[in-house]
Amino acid sequence: MNWHMIRTLMLKDIKLYFSNRFFALITVLGLLAYIGIYFLMPLTVDETIEMGLYIPEIPTALTELLADEGVVFLRAESEEALKVAVLADDISAGYAFPNDLAQRVAAGEKIPVNVYFASNIPQEFKEIYIVVLDEFVYAITGQTLDIDVTEEVLGPDMSGEQIPPRKRMVPLLTVVVLMMETMGLANLISTEIETGTLQALMITPLSVEGLFVSKGLFGTIFAFLQAALLIAVTGGLGRHPLLILLALLFGAAMVTGVGFLMASVGKDMLSVLAWGVLAILVLVIPSMVLMFPGGTTGWIKAIPSYYLVNTINQVVNFGASWADVGINLIALLAFAIGFMALGVVVLRRKLR
Repeated sequence: MNWHMIRTLMLKDIKLYFSNRFFALITVLGLLAYIGIYFLMPLTVDETIEMGLYIPEIPTALTELLADEGVVFLRAESEEALKVAVLADDISAGYAFPNDLAQRVAAGEKIPVNVYFASNIPQEFKEIYIVVLDEFVYAITGQTLDIDVTEEVLGPDMSGEQIPPRKRMVPLLTVVVLMMETMGLANLISTEIETGTLQALMITPLSVEGLFVSKGLFGTIFAFLQAALLIAVTGGLGRHPLLILLALLFGAAMVTGVGFLMASVGKDMLSVLAWGVLAILVLVIPSMVLMFPGGTTGWIKAIPSYYLVNTINQVVNFGASWADVGINLIALLAFAIGFMALGVVVLRRKLR
């Protein structure tokens, strides 16, 4: 393999990449914009919360009293609807009273109340909610009742580990940065195919393998450097920097393979952009779930970017170690090899 020619081709690709004003502009300004968005996002967590309530009947006077006191209760039509609202992060906690509340109160029986908490609510807030529950029952009945409280945290318990919005946004910005570079690479390759440049290179002493190595190295290194710069500026290299950089390298190689696939189906910049937007919409799903918790399900792990997003989130925000995210790195490497191999095969057939 002629490494001198590979180096020459990589330098040529850099010049051609930035000769396209559109991709040159979104590469530079986009990276600056992502960093700016990060610093514009709130640094602290908003602990202001609204409470959900499922109760068969609530006195009108009590509703007016709570409004005057500035306490907002969102009524749910059923206990299941209350749980859905908590899981969707619409409310942080909710009370579910039994349907036969009036009969139990009249009989002087113990009142079973289910209290549902969101996964990111602090422990001290849980204690406050229990106190509020006592006051709420007293306001309803005018007397202190024997309450049997059952607490349940919906989703993973994040007590004491709330993450500010800007920190949750880092994985999302990382995926977008990687994919924007990949669209530029795909446009570069598709343009060279349409103009016959790649076909001409294949009859030179440079082998086909060397051609794909040069494209793969260019795409991977270029994407990796941009993502690494973003993570560094946002303070993401404070914990296990080698682990983060390795995950970014595998992620960059994976999206470069995706770029090969887009180049094989794209005929011009517009078609590459269309396929690129579709790829971005799919690959950002795991990071969007992280931004808006409550919808995480098992199928999310079928999206390759999940393992990059999860690794960045666990290491940057929770200080996870190599052992904690090792399976993610293995999955990322497997996806990188798979997409790169598939991209090379499909692109090679197009060149014939």
